Amino acid sequence: MIWVGWRQQRSEALLTAAMLAALTAVLLPTGLHIAAAYDHGHLARCIASGGRPGCDHTVQSFVQRFRSMDNVLGWLTLVPGLIGVLLAAPLITQFEQGTYRLDWTQGITRRRWIAGKLGVAIATTLAAALILTLLVVWWRGPLAHFEGRINNQYYDSEGTVPLAYALFALGLGLAIGVVWRRAVPALVAAFAGYFALRLLFDTVVRQHLVAPLHGTFSARGNGPGLARAWVLREFPSDAHGHPALLPQPLCTGGTCRKPADVDYVTAVYHPASHFWALQLRETALFTVAGLVLLGFAAWWSHQRVE
Repeated sequence: MIWVGWRQQRSEALLTAAMLAALTAVLLPTGLHIAAAYDHGHLARCIASGGRPGCDHTVQSFVQRFRSMDNVLGWLTLVPGLIGVLLAAPLITQFEQGTYRLDWTQGITRRRWIAGKLGVAIATTLAAALILTLLVVWWRGPLAHFEGRINNQYYDSEGTVPLAYALFALGLGLAIGVVWRRAVPALVAAFAGYFALRLLFDTVVRQHLVAPLHGTFSARGNGPGLARAWVLREFPSDAHGHPALLPQPLCTGGTCRKPADVDYVTAVYHPASHFWALQLRETALFTVAGLVLLGFAAWWSHQRVE
């Protein structure tokens, strides 16, 4: 049954493999280039020494040099959703075309058929998402030393959440597909739902999964850990963190004098150390949602499909 399920899913699996191969062809040479620039600039010494003279300029030049490529990489957050809905297609297509009835007359119980189909789909989806994650983590390794991994732009493609995203997209695609039994509109609807929920998490939900920290820092320097933190809000304040009004320019006789700068800034932020706490909570939520949807798809296929 596993071999049959794999053969029926091999077209979508090959498309997924081709997508990952194309990404590898782009990221491998650029990743090697970034790693070479990191080594050539002796940036590891800057990290080890805690910032020796000249490091700030070297680090800024390195980060800015690869900023555009790093920004493009943020769009890879859509790939786990594409993987999930793509690998949901074979089972939905069988329901749409009615070929599942032939399988059920070959001495295979309905339950075993469903378990085999879902098992192959889940294993392939998680394997593809894992390969994508490892590729992105390797590519961003040198940059992560300076910019961290917790910012929304990078967080979505690292850690454990890409696997949970892909599993959720697979479950959503199958849940919609087994009810609707039309592959293309079901998968489009599933990807739209995946994108909408991901957008909600990125903009609203994620920042509340772990209580953020509040800190007041000198406005003339970066607060400890803020360079690699996810800053939610930042405002001028007094030394105790109370919001301060920005002073207005002082004008006398048509001549305006610039007011003194604000001395303190208060930030609401998630430090780099919150990365895994946020990852594990979000992974759990999307994994549970994905498993519930897969369970619904299995139940519907077993009880409601004739």
